[in-house]
Amino acid sequence: MKTVFVTVGTTSFDELIEAIISPAVVEVLKDRGYEKLILQVGRGTIFPTPETCAQISLETFRYKDSIADDIKNAHLIISHAGKCLFSLSGAGSCLEALSAGKPLLVVVNDKLMNNHQLELAKQLHSDSHLLYCTCSTLTATLKTMDISVLQPFLLGQPQNFANFLDKALGIK
Repeated sequence: MKTVFVTVGTTSFDELIEAIISPAVVEVLKDRGYEKLILQVGRGTIFPTPETCAQISLETFRYKDSIADDIKNAHLIISHAGKCLFSLSGAGSCLEALSAGKPLLVVVNDKLMNNHQLELAKQLHSDSHLLYCTCSTLTATLKTMDISVLQPFLLGQPQNFANFLDKALGIK
């Protein structure tokens, strides 16, 4: 079953959850062949039930010990652009989605002040690692996105740096 996993992590981003379950977005997802929507709503006030979105299979939760299986089984990941773009660890991070090699659409909360997430999302987009949008452009982005152009995000290789230091210090 072709699945979309949406995560807001441990934060609250009700605007994203509302946008995702809107009839327009659900219709676009269905048109693109997605059959299941899994939502991690964090501490938001909106908790959609399957009846909320009868056109597509819907599963909703606040938190889990691990979202690794949700990421692994997803065909598309939609994530908020909160601390996830800066965090090197933590379940549900954009880094976790990128390292899993999954297509990632980052939704930037344009209502936040001093929003540096947009700058990083733009850079990762220009490097072809992810797509990004805001809640107001989510439907249009989903309609026109081409996930086939996304390039794998290669994680750092700290062993190479360690080997370089060992050599430079004469240890190896």
